[in-house]
Amino acid sequence: MDDDRQNQEIEKIANLMVHDDLSPDEQDIAKLEKYKNQIKKDCGLDDEKAMKMVYETLLYRKLKNSDSGDVLEKGNEFGAGFS
Repeated sequence: MDDDRQNQEIEKIANLMVHDDLSPDEQDIAKLEKYKNQIKKDCGLDDEKAMKMVYETLLYRKLKNSDSGDVLEKGNEFGAGFS
């Protein structure tokens, strides 16, 4: 999957999570299953890759809602390892 397609899917899932009032800190696999299944359906990914994208979406939401304007700086706090 190319970066543009992946970014679009992350944005779509992030919006779905916000609509469902899911915390960006959610770690309950049962609650995240819905989003994993949606990604699998949309992108044809296996369970592991779809779940990785769910976690990337949660990270995206944390970064997007952070008080810092510098996403790269904030990414280090979450262990994102952006360079």
